[in-house]
Amino acid sequence: MNQQANNPLHGITLEQIVVKLEQTLGWRAMGEHVDIRCFKSDPSVKSSLKFLRKTPWARTKVEQLYLDHCVDTPPQNSGFVWPSIKK
Repeated sequence: MNQQANNPLHGITLEQIVVKLEQTLGWRAMGEHVDIRCFKSDPSVKSSLKFLRKTPWARTKVEQLYLDHCVDTPPQNSGFVWPSIKK
């Protein structure tokens, strides 16, 4: 099995992403960030999933919106220092 340790979306379904964004931002804000009709006109999880599964560019934008607003990423400088190796 292929492990994806550095992929923050690994193990998260598209439905989980849409539901979390709706709970966090709401449909209106989601429609402002990603200009698609399924977020603006009579929004629902079901219609959003149907559209996003068929439209790769929109899915990419929604995944990035999720990463920006719903995932706590550790700071880039974690304080790790390579140990010195003496020969």
